Amino acid sequence: MKELKIGFLQLHNTADVANNIKRLTEGITDLAQRGAELIVLQELHNSLYFCQVEEVGNFDLAEPVPGPSTDHYGALARELKVVIVASLFERRAPGLYHNTAVVFEKDGSIAGKYRKMHIPDDPAYYEKFYFTPGDLGFHPIDTSVGRLGVLVCWDQWYPEAARLMALQGAEILIYPTAIGYESSDSSDEQQRQREAWTTVMRGHAVANGLPVVAVNRIGHEPDPSGQTNGIQFWGSSFVAGPQGELLYRACDDDEESTIVSIDLHHSEQVRRWWPFLRDRRIDKYTDITRRFID
Repeated sequence: MKELKIGFLQLHNTADVANNIKRLTEGITDLAQRGAELIVLQELHNSLYFCQVEEVGNFDLAEPVPGPSTDHYGALARELKVVIVASLFERRAPGLYHNTAVVFEKDGSIAGKYRKMHIPDDPAYYEKFYFTPGDLGFHPIDTSVGRLGVLVCWDQWYPEAARLMALQGAEILIYPTAIGYESSDSSDEQQRQREAWTTVMRGHAVANGLPVVAVNRIGHEPDPSGQTNGIQFWGSSFVAGPQGELLYRACDDDEESTIVSIDLHHSEQVRRWWPFLRDRRIDKYTDITRRFID
């Protein structure tokens, strides 16, 4: 058995960036003191989810990587001797920005980063206005707690992304997330969407024989434009095992600070039972790179 204690913070966000970082710092410290070895944070955790509107001034929230936030979370990882998966608004160059996950090693160094590849553009999720699609590809990040397949939010709907991480030896799939309910949808429709979100990632766990960690934010964030009623983020952060089994699922209406233990060696046994990688017909998948087959 190779046990790994994974901690995550499901938090609400405010317009006060300093206060958000303060609460994150307190939460990370508490999780580390309770025994977490790997701590995963939600998507764009330093601020409100600013993509509800197309506003040029919001680019001021971005910062370089490395930069102030990487200095802060790196120092925290070093002090607490934990691996941290953070999610930042990266200013790469003037006019060039990314939605970037940064992984910090226990010594505070940057173990690696991943730039979000799939960028949505939907009402209240105007991410294409802000984020250039990632150019680092789908590559796991090696850390002292394992090889982490880090992806971000909208990436979670794409089996190709999860598969490419698995094919390169990822031991866990990790998804920092910001997703919630549209207020005009019926309660039934809202629940269908939340269950679809959970189900698709549990499917990635099954198809690849890997545990999955998804960390979402919680709470209501208003639409600054007033065109919608804002987003009610649905929380429901979870950890699933390599057969898709739910090891833990957070609530959909409150903050949570949780540690879940997983056995990384169990994936080996599951893949022996279900050898999906062995039976892939890689000689017949050439059309997968086409947009659509007419």
